Parts: sequence; C-alpha cells; structure tokens
Amino acid sequence: MNQKRLRDYGLQAGSMPCGPLNKITDVPGVRVGHATIRDARHHTGVTVIMPCEDNMFAKKLTAASYVLNGFGKSQGLVQIDELGTLETPIALTNTLNVGVVHDALVSYMAARCEQDHVAMRSINPVVGECNDAQLNAIVDRPVRQEHVFAAIDAACADFDEGDVGAGAGTVCHGLKGGIGSASRVVSIAGKDYTLGVLVQSNHGSLQELTVCGRRLGEEIIARRNEKPLEQPNDRGSIMMVVATDLPVSDRQLRRILKRCAVGLARCGSYFGHGSGDIMLGFSTANRMPHGGMHRVLTHSVVTEHSLEMAFRAVAEATQEAVLNSLCCADDVTAEDGKVIEGIAKYLG
Repeated sequence: MNQKRLRDYGLQAGSMPCGPLNKITDVPGVRVGHATIRDARHHTGVTVIMPCEDNMFAKKLTAASYVLNGFGKSQGLVQIDELGTLETPIALTNTLNVGVVHDALVSYMAARCEQDHVAMRSINPVVGECNDAQLNAIVDRPVRQEHVFAAIDAACADFDEGDVGAGAGTVCHGLKGGIGSASRVVSIAGKDYTLGVLVQSNHGSLQELTVCGRRLGEEIIARRNEKPLEQPNDRGSIMMVVATDLPVSDRQLRRILKRCAVGLARCGSYFGHGSGDIMLGFSTANRMPHGGMHRVLTHSVVTEHSLEMAFRAVAEATQEAVLNSLCCADDVTAEDGKVIEGIAKYLG
C-alpha cells in the first residue's frame, strides 16, 4: 500500500509547523482506526475517530458542526448543533451503511457505559458518509457491526491513509481519493496547541484540481489527450473532521470549522450542487459531565483574536489532508473494469 504523502514529493501546504506525525492524532488522546472491505464487488469500509481514551458519554467533549453544502446523509449533527457536545466516537462510512454503523456505535457505547457503571438511556451517535458507488456495489451494504468494532479495536496514532476504511471506494477530483490527514501547531500566550484534520475525500472535478498552486488537473487531462469540459462538475462529498486541544466554546469551534472551506478551495473545489461538504469538530480541552443537574461549570476559552491562528491552521491542515488522501491512494479497479488512477504517477 502506497503511504507516500505530500511532503515526500517535496511539497507542503502552507508554512505553519505541524505535529510529529502530521495527522489528527497529534492531538493528545485522539486515535483513528479502519476496517476495509475489498473484493471483486466492494471497495468500502469504515473509519472511526476515537476522540479520547476515557468514556466520552460520561465526560462529553465540546463539539460543533458546519454544513457548507448539505447534499449528505450524516447522522448526529442536530444534537451537536443544539447542545455543543460530542458523546460517541465519530464514524465515517458509505452512504447506505450509515444506519448499521449508527447502531454499532450504540452497541459499543452501551457496553462501555455498562463497564464504567454509567447509566445510558439515550445517546447521539455521529456518523458521516460519502457515496462510493463508482467503485463499490453500494446497495449490498457490506459494512456490518463487526467492521465498526474492528475499526475501534484497530485505532492507533499512526494510522494508514489513502484507499482504506471509509476511503476505500472514494474518488477525489477524478482520481483515487480516500482518507487523508494533517495537523498544525499554534502558539497562544506562550503555550502550544495542536489542531488536526482528517478527511474522507470524494469530491471535486479533475479539471479544477490544484496541488500547491499547480493546475495539475489540467495537466493530467492534457497528458491523457482528453478534451476539457466546458463546465466542470464538482460533485460527490467530503467529510472533514477537526480535532484540537484548544480551549474553545462550541461557537468558537464552529467559526474554526468554517475555514476548512479555504483548504478545499485551494485544492480546486467550488462546492458544487451535488457535493456534500460537511465539517465536524471537537475540542478535548473542556469536558461536560453527563447528568450535571443544576450545576455551574467553569471553562477556559481563548479570546476571539486568538482564533486568527486557528483559522490559518485549519485552512492549511485541510488542504494538506485532502492532498494526502490523494497521494496515499493507489489505482483501484471497479467491478466493470474501470480504473480510477492514483495521483502518484503525475507527481513523480
């Protein structure tokens, strides 16, 4: 499996420093795991982001979402927007397997809460999706509960990228997309904080693909001797998950999430009609106890001016995460014999 990332080609999105792995897991406590299904008919799977090591239902994380274009079928966003908290792992999968993955997260958290002696009568699982039907017989809905549990069990810091897990069947800017990640470090009042992004890329048109200022999509079309489209079609979807240890409110976090769009635009996306561009985020800094009846909690948050660095960081990290999703993906052949090329041959 190709794991050559953007920086291995001597390219870099922006100039801010990154964390040691340049992945979302540079945020302390965050882990990511995959389960991949790959056979003659299927290229799909599930990717799970574990936001912390302890019970996130008992101690909820500050969370927010932002929908740039709502052509999507995610679950759990309504409660996140209302309460500003996250209480389960975040799972990504294909469009038609959202329900099964949602149910698996309920089962996982029910078992975890029973183990920790935490009463659980309701819960808000968060599941994002992209439609991978170009490469996957999606109506078969091959993802099962055991795949979700396997992804959770496999969660680690240095996870694979590219055509794995929920990215096994996705197509990005006409090339093989998948899972990609990047991180940035920001310094506020003399203290370093980390902001990381993970994407499931399944969006964009080849003609608009831009790699660190280079109009690579147009070059690829010319090399293939293809005729450029009069009107490129930016469709598909992208899930963007942001993690940080910055002490922010859910409102401030939503402001940060909106700047993911800057990173997408730098890669050539214009958020077309048929593209679901959805952003989710959480902070590990402030936790909300479950069942805190009639209590007053004290949380620390940064000032609004301090968000300036976070805005820049999330733009850079999103751009590099998208490009890493492309760089790490190999050629994939669909059941009908159609080949979706990886980007590597055009970067070398």
